[in-house]
Amino acid sequence: MKITLIGYGKMGHEVESMALANKFEISSIIDRKGKNATHKELSKEAVEDADVIIDFSSPDNIIETITKVASYKKALVVGTTGWYDNIKIAREIIKANNSGMIYSPNFSIGMNIFFSIARSASFIIDKFPMYDPYIYEIHHNQKTDSPGGTAKNLGNILLSNIKRKKKLVFDRIDGRKIEPDEIHVGSIRAGFFPGTHVLGFDGISDNIELRHIARNRAGFAEGALLAAKWINDKKGFYSFEEVISSIIKG
Repeated sequence: MKITLIGYGKMGHEVESMALANKFEISSIIDRKGKNATHKELSKEAVEDADVIIDFSSPDNIIETITKVASYKKALVVGTTGWYDNIKIAREIIKANNSGMIYSPNFSIGMNIFFSIARSASFIIDKFPMYDPYIYEIHHNQKTDSPGGTAKNLGNILLSNIKRKKKLVFDRIDGRKIEPDEIHVGSIRAGFFPGTHVLGFDGISDNIELRHIARNRAGFAEGALLAAKWINDKKGFYSFEEVISSIIKG
C-alpha cells in the first residue's frame, strides 16, 4: 500500500518510520519547509501514485487540502486538529466528490478505546446525579491549542449522555462558581508530555477517575496507518471513532 504524507514534522516522521517498518511504501512527502520532502505543494502529480494520503500538517489550509485530494479521487486521513468548525463543509466536499476520508482529534488506538469507555461511563453516571464530571489534560509546551481537540471530544461525549449537563467551560472560573449544568475542562502545558487525559466523576463519598497516558507518538502513527488501511477503497466521511467502533462490533 502506498502512502503520501502531507506535513513532515514530528508526526510526519513518526508515521513514515512506522509505515516503513510495516511494509507500507511512502510514495511522496509534501511539505513546504521539510528538507527531505519530495514536493513543496499539493498537486495531482504529487499524489498520483498514492493509495491513501495522510495529513498531519496545519489547520490553516485543511479545507483546500480536502478539496484538492477529493477532486483527485484519493482517500484521505486527517490528523490535523483545530479545524472542526468546518466539519460540515468537509463532509459536503467528500460527498460531492464521492471520495473517502477519516478524521480524528486523536488517532491513538488506545485513546479511541478510551472514547468508547467514556461513552459507557457517562451513560452510567447520567443515572447518578450525586457525581459531578470533570476533564483535564496535560500536553507538551509546544502544543498550540488549549484545550486540545481530544479534551473537547471527551467533553462532547459527556454532554451527549449526561442530561443534566448542557455546557463545556474551557476558561478559568474567575469571580463565579461553576454552574450545575456546566462541565469544567482544564488544560496544562508543560515540558515534554505527549498527552495525558483524565475523565473524572466526583461525589461526596468517593471519586472515580479514568486516565489515558500517551507514552510516545507511535500510537498516533499506528492509528493513522490503521485508518489508512480501513479507508482504502471505501467512500464516505468517517471519524476514527467509527472505525474503532466497527472493529469492536466485529
